[in-house]
Amino acid sequence: MKAVTWQGRRNVRVEMVPDPGIVDPTDAVVKVTTTGLCGSDLHLYEVLGPFLDAGDVLGHEPMGVVAEVGPDVARLKAGDRVVVPFNISCGTCFMCERGLHSQCETTQVREHGNGARLFGYTKLYGQVPGGQAEYLRVPFADTLPIPVPEGPPDDRFVYLSDVLPTAWQAVEYAAVPSGGSVAVLGLGPIGDMCTRIAAHRGAGTVIGIDLVPERLARAAGRGTQVFDLGQYGDQLVDAVRDATGGRGPDAVIDAVGMEAHGGGAVKAAQTLTGMLPDALATALMKKVGVDRLGALHLAIDLVRRGGTISVSGVYGGAADPLPLLTMFDKQIQLRMGQANVRRWVDDLMPLLTDADPLGVEGFATHHLPLDDAPAAYADFQAKADNTVKVLFRP
Repeated sequence: MKAVTWQGRRNVRVEMVPDPGIVDPTDAVVKVTTTGLCGSDLHLYEVLGPFLDAGDVLGHEPMGVVAEVGPDVARLKAGDRVVVPFNISCGTCFMCERGLHSQCETTQVREHGNGARLFGYTKLYGQVPGGQAEYLRVPFADTLPIPVPEGPPDDRFVYLSDVLPTAWQAVEYAAVPSGGSVAVLGLGPIGDMCTRIAAHRGAGTVIGIDLVPERLARAAGRGTQVFDLGQYGDQLVDAVRDATGGRGPDAVIDAVGMEAHGGGAVKAAQTLTGMLPDALATALMKKVGVDRLGALHLAIDLVRRGGTISVSGVYGGAADPLPLLTMFDKQIQLRMGQANVRRWVDDLMPLLTDADPLGVEGFATHHLPLDDAPAAYADFQAKADNTVKVLFRP
């Protein structure tokens, strides 16, 4: 089958790899009909190479049709239409029963002290072949895949794999009061969807902050009050406070993560780390702060006293410095974590099966064949060609 494979820093390639098959009796094999390119994939493209091997299959946002099931699978059959969550959770352990599917005790990567395995996402999370491919082996077929109805296009449901539950959890964790205010840092796919969900859930003021004119215009078109970081510069915090009664927003969502704009010496350290031999680079990244923290520091400055910061952007540094004195003094509440995809499906499904209040059918900016993946990665990383959300059609 064809699959998108990692070959090195800023180097992905579409290759022929072996077809997946049934390994455990509770497995299914899914023929992928649509699969997304995620901002988290750019961390593999740019920073996290020391935890990958050449040939690893990327991608963690797939949906498709069940091609085959193992002998112990009772809930699914060949021909069923499903979305596959990005975190691999059993659905029955202590953590899963409490809605913490990203911490699944059955699939935790204990070798690295990490949570549940993820599709297509480095040795740190199990080095499981990903979903930017024609077929995908899916474990726990009775509890992990999300059945979806026939009829509506894939664009209606594919975001259940990651974008929708990640953004929903980010807004949930932000605890925006009814009629209150929230600022979203970064208007890529997750940040953009956060603004839509926050408005849908009753936020009175939704603010979006970014540097890319097309992304700002896209969010503004749906009623978000946007601020161009490049335009406001050092005056941004004052401008946002002015827009929120002088206090700052009730909540701030950091949808940027480790590769925030700028970063100076830390950006250079990220680049250098990616060039080191794997043994040295992995040791360095496990023990040193290698994240660009501009977005998180901005969130701390922006949020009102007693407010909440919700972090959905991925960070990877083990020893990143935080301004704990400021955080303590402002009595900031901080929530974060990988999305517990299965936890939020019941909340999200009613928004997808009838009307489309979140605009998911028009959310993708690009629909491409899998063969175009190398160019799509490059454009997404460079924020070129108005690339916000790419969906591949294997």
